[in-house]
Amino acid sequence: MSIIVTQESPDIDPAEYRKVFGALPTGVTAITGLTAEGKPMGFVVGTFMSLSLEPPLVTFCVDKGSSTWPTLRSLGRFTANILSTEQLPVCRALSRKGEDKFQGLDFEIGENGTPRIAGATAWIDCEVLSEVVAGDHYMIVGGVDAMEASEREALLFRGGKFGEFELWPAPAPEAKKA
Repeated sequence: MSIIVTQESPDIDPAEYRKVFGALPTGVTAITGLTAEGKPMGFVVGTFMSLSLEPPLVTFCVDKGSSTWPTLRSLGRFTANILSTEQLPVCRALSRKGEDKFQGLDFEIGENGTPRIAGATAWIDCEVLSEVVAGDHYMIVGGVDAMEASEREALLFRGGKFGEFELWPAPAPEAKKA
């Protein structure tokens, strides 16, 4: 099913739009699949998130100009690999244009037939359920089939830079008033 979202374009400067939304940190997730010929393929998104607990659904957005998404869409399944802080080279490899993005990357093929990248913070195997055309992107909804998380810290992106999350101690509970 495809739903088209349109809106009259307001007078918003694209540079200002990027600046404002660049202030919001996002996780870095590699969306991966395996072609019918057995070739791994994938790309990186900063828009991956949980959508629903019951049923378990996820969503991400991909540029309509992506050369990888049409093939992954046709396969009907993907794995979302939430990249860890040690995986900036993986992010760069899967962000480049070209055919051999997986050269030198360590991965295994999961039960759903898609690549799970070694060292990721988590992997989530999914089935493609729907796609919405939204402006210059597609918004994808996936049904979760299987998943696993590690204790690794997630790679983050903010303001054109990569980094990691600094954990602060939880605030002390407030004393009850008598």
